[in-house]
Amino acid sequence: MKSLKDTFTLNNGTEIPCIGFGTWQTPDGDTAVESVCTAIEAGYRHIDTASVYGNEKGVGKGISKSNIPRNELFITSKLWNADKGYDTTLATFDKTLSDLGVEYLDLYLIHWPAIGNDGSKYNKETWRAFEKLYKEKRIRAIGVSNFKPHHLQALIETADVIPAVNQIEYHPGQMQHETVDFCKKYKILIEAWSPLGTGRMLTNPQLKNIAGQYEKSVAQLCIRWCLQNNTLPLPKSVTPSRISENGDVFDFEISQEDMEQINSLPYIGGSGLDPDKRDF
Repeated sequence: MKSLKDTFTLNNGTEIPCIGFGTWQTPDGDTAVESVCTAIEAGYRHIDTASVYGNEKGVGKGISKSNIPRNELFITSKLWNADKGYDTTLATFDKTLSDLGVEYLDLYLIHWPAIGNDGSKYNKETWRAFEKLYKEKRIRAIGVSNFKPHHLQALIETADVIPAVNQIEYHPGQMQHETVDFCKKYKILIEAWSPLGTGRMLTNPQLKNIAGQYEKSVAQLCIRWCLQNNTLPLPKSVTPSRISENGDVFDFEISQEDMEQINSLPYIGGSGLDPDKRDF
């Protein structure tokens, strides 16, 4: 990987830019518009949002304002928990396209697995709607987010289309080896949400020491670390200097020794969310 425009290839042959610009917790309106414009101007071509973020309209305006041809951008959104089910999924997808002001998505994800007694049933009904949209070429690739191996296994058993992506919390100290290994078997790309551990990585003395050796920030170290572990990081910021900094990770390489040191870190912070133990 040599630039923000370099790509991973998904299991359906679609190319996806190697770093995505995250918009979680970015307020809708001017903040969303300007941060997306800034990211695109800085070279990002992959924008990640979700219906529950409440900022799809602002993200869409930022995309439009950038004047970059639609086919040069990779746009992802996600279906929220309350909208699962075949018919509801189809209606929600239409609203997402309308809010973003686009005619198709490059990637659409089930945001969290349905859980409980009927969880597998709802996941499968939702996935059936995803497959319909994919076969109609309204989405270039479909995937999931926060799915553990047992969620994926149940889904794949009846799926016509294998998920192309699983977007999970992934950062130093939280590598989710079991999920990553399962996804490798099916060539499902891991996307790393919160690659900075909701900011908690930034103050870790060990990471600060390693980053200093490369004359890089801890954020840049974590993003580069994701790439070298063959995962796709989704850093988020609304600060122009940090947006640019987070994309400036192609002029250094972390040594194997340092990669092993980072890979061996214990849990040092994160969201604390468990897909099987949540109240939303």
